[in-house]
Amino acid sequence: MSTLSDDSQRLVFNEFAEITRSLGNVHRLMLLEHIAQGERPVERLAELAGLTIANASQHLQHLKRAGFVQSRREGKHVYYRLGNGPVQPLLAAIRQFMEFRHNEIGSFVADTLNQRERLESISRTELLRRLHEGDVTLLDVRPAEEFASGHLPNAINIPVEELASRLPELLKQQEVVAYLPRALLCAVC
Repeated sequence: MSTLSDDSQRLVFNEFAEITRSLGNVHRLMLLEHIAQGERPVERLAELAGLTIANASQHLQHLKRAGFVQSRREGKHVYYRLGNGPVQPLLAAIRQFMEFRHNEIGSFVADTLNQRERLESISRTELLRRLHEGDVTLLDVRPAEEFASGHLPNAINIPVEELASRLPELLKQQEVVAYLPRALLCAVC
């Protein structure tokens, strides 16, 4: 049985780091998600991601160099589609891991509060009503960079890594609503 030398391992992991670095940007992930829905021109991708065409083009070039997308020109328009290889399963795996993390966050909040039975999912409309009435503290547990790119009104950002150490300060306030993309988890304190 042969093993890779330290230099060979370093090369392999360096390539792995380069590929994954391409995914380490919220705008690139957004663009990739939109492309996964079907081939689209750069102008439409920029619009969907809330980017300028120039900015979207730069991000798309990063994704193209890493092999995540391919492009074709049709007249003055450049269209992007997913690259060859298991790009779709990779996106699904990232989504699955994200859902796992969100479930962990929900479990963490429930266990910390020791009130699992009092957790509830709430709609955006219900959240906005409770916010308007001043009944809740809105907690956004996404990374600071994602929070900075857009968040719900009056949200407090505490990334999940800091949640354990900062949760006691929240518990002194009122009902806490943790914002998780695609779901709202409400923990009554």
